[in-house]
Amino acid sequence: MTDIATFVDRYVNIWNEPDRERRRLAIRELWQEDAHHLARTIEAVGYAGIETRVANAYEKWVKEKGNVFRLRDGVDGHHGAIKLRWEMVPAAGGEAISIGFDFLVLGEDGRIRTGYQFIEA
Repeated sequence: MTDIATFVDRYVNIWNEPDRERRRLAIRELWQEDAHHLARTIEAVGYAGIETRVANAYEKWVKEKGNVFRLRDGVDGHHGAIKLRWEMVPAAGGEAISIGFDFLVLGEDGRIRTGYQFIEA
């Protein structure tokens, strides 16, 4: 795995990526083929499920509503896991609209095996 900061930067930026092919490629580089992304009401499984999950978030929150996702604070990792906090803010600037916490469990290959997402605000 690359360093944690680079990995997390790439992870957060897939949620803002407008190009479908770039998103697809980044997901395959960051996630294992049979990985899970879990939120309170969403369970995305495998590349197809995760691509749909990320594309839907991009379409609704970035493209349609004009927001961006960015790292907030609190990145840490050890023993095959990474935790990070992110926020969604208006692209034009302003206060955070949403704040979340993601906990990523990595496989032996350094890619995400399971990602848990919690919305804090």
